[in-house]
Amino acid sequence: MADVQGALALATHRLGERSEADLLLLHLLGRPRSWLFAHADEPLSMAQRLAYDALVQRRLAGEPLAYIIGRRDFWTLELEVTPATLIPRPETERLVELALERLPRDRACRVADLGTGSGAIALAIASERPLAQVLATDASDAALVVARRNAQRLGLANISFAPGDWLAPLTGQRFDLIVSNPPYIETADPHLAQGDLRFEPASALASGHDGLDDIRRIVRAARDHLEPGGWLLFEHGWNQGAACRSLLHETGYAEVFTALDLEGRERVSGGDVLMNECSDARPDLCSFIY
Repeated sequence: MADVQGALALATHRLGERSEADLLLLHLLGRPRSWLFAHADEPLSMAQRLAYDALVQRRLAGEPLAYIIGRRDFWTLELEVTPATLIPRPETERLVELALERLPRDRACRVADLGTGSGAIALAIASERPLAQVLATDASDAALVVARRNAQRLGLANISFAPGDWLAPLTGQRFDLIVSNPPYIETADPHLAQGDLRFEPASALASGHDGLDDIRRIVRAARDHLEPGGWLLFEHGWNQGAACRSLLHETGYAEVFTALDLEGRERVSGGDVLMNECSDARPDLCSFIY
């Protein structure tokens, strides 16, 4: 029999990454990370060694770690993820930060998250703003099953879910904030055939020849579902900020902006539904980046 330390050393050599080797073994054994410190010499049965090798092989074949272990940390939450959902990424936390800046802590408000996937954005907002009522939508029934399970496990009761394409489930409703992390990769982008992206749902990644098809739909339709002073915020690609600001201006949003992520790349754009004198006269003067 091999022990935990030996199995981890071999897996680390094959993967080139100790943290991934740890997570795969802990997932297999159903143990917390702290268990490793006191059980390095714990023997592994042949069945455990074979099962661990199978997990390592899946990772070496390129399957995302999040799909293998079935979870991903996002914001302050641990979320279930499956191949039916996009894997939440750290840069999307910037969208959550910007949303929370625009939501009151001390009174009720309404938020919609379009294309919620695992529920990452909606659940992060719901956890930070317990007085908010959050509606999460997705065209994928399989994704909504995962999002509902995450909400139940986290004990968040101020969130509901609705099936449908983008704003279709919002008919007859208005919100103080609408957020989305829509597909924004160009359909012909070669990165779609590389790395983790090969395993993620294509419908959650690519959107037309310039990557903006779904963003156009959201920007144009969201105004009809925002309260006066309400905000639309959405994530986009690093090279799409100017196009997104132009689209927001053309559609009549005010206070149009683009925010940078931690690596200094344009990542989130948005605007509100109130037009002011500046935006009527010189829309270009009402755009800003930070």
